[in-house]
Amino acid sequence: MTPLLIPTIIEAGIKVIDKIFPDPNEAAKAKVELFKLQQSGELAVMAQETDIATAQAKINEIEAASSDKFKSWWRPAIGWVCVSGLAYQLLLRPLVIVFFMVMGHANLDFSILSLDLDTLATILFGMLGLGWYRTKEKLNGIS
Repeated sequence: MTPLLIPTIIEAGIKVIDKIFPDPNEAAKAKVELFKLQQSGELAVMAQETDIATAQAKINEIEAASSDKFKSWWRPAIGWVCVSGLAYQLLLRPLVIVFFMVMGHANLDFSILSLDLDTLATILFGMLGLGWYRTKEKLNGIS
């Protein structure tokens, strides 16, 4: 269940409790139990997400320490793809467009030369986030 649905389910549960329990004291007790379930569910989801992130971090450490180039070099390779894509999109592409416009080809459709920067940025920001932790480790003398 997605965490975004939990408040909606809780609101619906409160309405049902109000209809089922005519006594305000019993309704209040049922609502407290419902909120306890909500909190334990949210904590369980957070704990599960933390466990997944910790396991992924351990896998990343093992891959980075590997002497096999296919296991340890895939992150730098993705980094170079991102750098190449950004260099093309932000530096080379505008120069090519200006060159063709100066040469008298202003009527060409330059949109076909464009890259999807949303995907590129998502990958790059993820890598930079992981890269910051590595830099932080180096600065703290951990690794």
